[in-house]
Amino acid sequence: MSAPAAEAAAPDIAAGKGGGKKKMLLMVGVAVLVVAGGGYYWQATSSSAAVEAHEAESMTVSAKERGLVSFEPFVANLADPGGKRFVRATVQLVVGDAQMATEMTETPVLAMQARAIILELLATQVADTLVTPQGKVALRQAIAERIAEALHEVEVVDVLFSDFVVQF
Repeated sequence: MSAPAAEAAAPDIAAGKGGGKKKMLLMVGVAVLVVAGGGYYWQATSSSAAVEAHEAESMTVSAKERGLVSFEPFVANLADPGGKRFVRATVQLVVGDAQMATEMTETPVLAMQARAIILELLATQVADTLVTPQGKVALRQAIAERIAEALHEVEVVDVLFSDFVVQF
C-alpha cells in the first residue's frame, strides 16, 4: 500500500473505532440506566411493602389497646315527611384506649352527652339516605366528629353499628 492510500485509510479506521467507542459508551449508559431504574423500583416496592407491614402490625397492636363504649339500643323518629318512620340502632364507640372507655362508662355525664349527640344525629336523618351504605358511612363520620368536638377528652377512632333497622 502506498503512503497516500494508507493515510486515506487511517481516518476511516479511526472514525470506525471512535464510532465503536461511542456505541459502547451509549450501551453502557443505557445499561446503567436500566440497572439504576430496576434498583429504584426494587427499593420502592420493598420499602412500601415494609411500610405496609409496619402499619398492619401497628394497627393490630393499637386495636388491642383501644377501648369500646357500648350504648343501649337507640330508637329515634326520622326526619321524613309525615314523621311515621323510625330507626333502631345499637351503637358502639371505639375510643383511643381502654382507660378512656372505662372513664367514659363510669362518668355518667360523658356517657349521656355522647348518647344525646347520637340521638340528635339519628333524629335528623331521612330513611332513604340511611338505608344506603353511603348514608351509614356519613352517619358514622358525623357521630365520630360531633362526639370528638363535644367531648374533647375522648378520642373516637370508629363508630360501629351492631344492629341497624329502618322502619318504612
